[in-house]
Amino acid sequence: MASAHEVRPAYLELTEHKTDNTSAHFSVLWKQPAVQSGRLAITPVFPAGCEMLEQSPPEVTPAAFIQRWQTDCDLTKKPIHIDGLSMTLTDVMVRYNAADGSTANYLLRPESPTLNIATDTPSTLSYLWIGVEHLLFGLDHVLFVIGLVLFIRAPWALLKTVTAFTVAHSITLALSVLGWVRLEQGPIEAIIALSILFLARELVQAPEQRSRLTMANPWIMAFIFGLLHGLGFAGALNDIGLPDEDLWLALLLFNVGLEIGQLMVIAVVLALIGFARRYAGLPIIIRSGAWGMGALAAFWTIDRTILLL
Repeated sequence: MASAHEVRPAYLELTEHKTDNTSAHFSVLWKQPAVQSGRLAITPVFPAGCEMLEQSPPEVTPAAFIQRWQTDCDLTKKPIHIDGLSMTLTDVMVRYNAADGSTANYLLRPESPTLNIATDTPSTLSYLWIGVEHLLFGLDHVLFVIGLVLFIRAPWALLKTVTAFTVAHSITLALSVLGWVRLEQGPIEAIIALSILFLARELVQAPEQRSRLTMANPWIMAFIFGLLHGLGFAGALNDIGLPDEDLWLALLLFNVGLEIGQLMVIAVVLALIGFARRYAGLPIIIRSGAWGMGALAAFWTIDRTILLL
């Protein structure tokens, strides 16, 4: 089964509360991303001997499985390990809120699933890397970008269309993360799949049978669908949250990461088009790619619509 969103990051928040001059008390928040099969098999493993007391029963939402603990153990002194992370494609964003009001962000990846706050260096570019990964491993967003490149071959028209897509998803990403626009992710994800299906249908049609809007002003089509994709991008940030003290920096880094990932996809597709134009039948490849995109998009559209119902 093809899933487009396994790489939504998990989130671990460690908040320190001073109880007296010598000891510390910690509250812990764990958000584990949900997938179609349930939830990812990843679990935080705290230092041996630390008694983790549940603050409330686990909470299940459409986007995540949420747990809260408290402990008198000093979580800054010994390593914290994410069991099962090395078997996934996802990351874990860790935020440490110190008792003095300072914060530090860390990013745990499948190849490095252990954190030691006492020795590890905070990652100021965590949100940048999450943005790159969310674009590259979010297959539905990748397919839409590929579809735009295949649909428009003229350099100026392609630049204008991709820019319109970028501006549009940047707008709705910011509006959603800042709380000014709130929409359910389920319908948004279904419409995103439908946008890929629409673009794939346009690709397999003869030019004279395509929509007048996409032929005359493809940047308008890209802008409209970009607004929807921006709301989809916001799902990852809404799942893990943004630091209040670095809100605009984190939002900027995430968005720049998305653009880096998008440019990487475009560069690869253009290189493959150049190769195909020289050594193979480009129309056949484009038509075959469009049918493949359409098949996946049709599956996602039906699957996500059924989940809504």
